[in-house]
Amino acid sequence: MTRERANWGFPRWGEYGTETDPVHVRTCDHTGCDRPADHPAPKAPFSSERWWFCREHAAEYNRNWDFFDGMSDAEAETLREEETRTGGGYAQSGAWSWATEADGVNRTEREALAVLELDTDATGSQIKAQYRKLAKRHHPDTNGGDKDAEEAFQRIQAAYQALRHKVA
Repeated sequence: MTRERANWGFPRWGEYGTETDPVHVRTCDHTGCDRPADHPAPKAPFSSERWWFCREHAAEYNRNWDFFDGMSDAEAETLREEETRTGGGYAQSGAWSWATEADGVNRTEREALAVLELDTDATGSQIKAQYRKLAKRHHPDTNGGDKDAEEAFQRIQAAYQALRHKVA
């Protein structure tokens, strides 16, 4: 009796997951590579054929691959216009406009201003002065390795980077 036939019927005589069927492992299509291939890559634009690469060779392939290679300028422009026409509605949908509010401050800026303990109508000079004050207070060098102060300093740095365009 073969091993497959030993597990027939009910009750199962072996545990689940003990089947001995071979598992197909695709290997990388890159010459000389025998690692498992988990990443598909197109062989040509609009082609259903795929190369299969390991992670390293997929990155190499994608770095050197040009979708528009072999197309004329007119074909590339036609393709761009078609994709803009079919997908352009997403860029102007209402789902993307919720972050901008009537006062001109989006959610990211509002959160950054809250970290710096400022109101939404703060000027660039107020932002800069408050950043310097809080950064000096929470700087790791002045707090002797305090982890809470270090985390606060990082939050203050990130908030200032989000608001930097208002300071200039």
